[in-house]
Amino acid sequence: MVTEEYSYARARARLPLKVTVPSPLVLFGLWNPKYSTAAYSDPFEMFADAAEVGRSEIQELVALGCEYIQIDAPELATLVDPRVREWTESLGMPAERMLTEGVDLINGMVEGVPGVRLGIHLCRGNNVGMWMASGGYDYIASAFFERATSFDAYFLEYDDARSGTFEPLAKAPDDKQVVLGLVSTKKPDMETPDELRTRIDEAARFVPRERLGLSTQCGFASVADGNPIDLHAEERKLRLVADVAHATWG
Repeated sequence: MVTEEYSYARARARLPLKVTVPSPLVLFGLWNPKYSTAAYSDPFEMFADAAEVGRSEIQELVALGCEYIQIDAPELATLVDPRVREWTESLGMPAERMLTEGVDLINGMVEGVPGVRLGIHLCRGNNVGMWMASGGYDYIASAFFERATSFDAYFLEYDDARSGTFEPLAKAPDDKQVVLGLVSTKKPDMETPDELRTRIDEAARFVPRERLGLSTQCGFASVADGNPIDLHAEERKLRLVADVAHATWG
């Protein structure tokens, strides 16, 4: 899926690269009890096969020398919204299974991978500047933090009120980094350094500052059309992240 892109980028980059691999659960919208049972009688059988594909991709990336891999799992964050939970339930994928068996499959994709920094990213959808779910992390925090233990860093969307408070972050393991996605990739409006510093201070009430980080809330091009942000604004936002991070953590 991404090894060719990694090889291309590595040949041109001057700094280490982070490569993103999709969560196996991101296929949840492609399984339907009416049409899919001839191939998979249960959606979690499909997820398990997808996890094997993902793990083989990760192993190939490691063999190519990749040192930083992130699993993108937006489907977990969308479960904070009761409407999404009702929909997945109607498809035979109750939230309880997604947050137990599902998170275990994601964790197993990276478990035991040597010499690589591992991150996992959660957001509530990012499609041409649009989102699909709203709600704080309270509903998923316990299951997510207790089961996604093979990761070094959690990248969490926090660019607007839809993400709720920082209080659920107190459940994160003490040996993990929590990266705050405070800078929006959905709109060109620029956040200010003071706004970001204030929100970092708020999050530090629940996670020690030395274990916090700063990032954009998601990528700028989750689909081929990208988001309604031009390249100039994208560069300004990335520079803002870097400048505030250097000023905050040195």
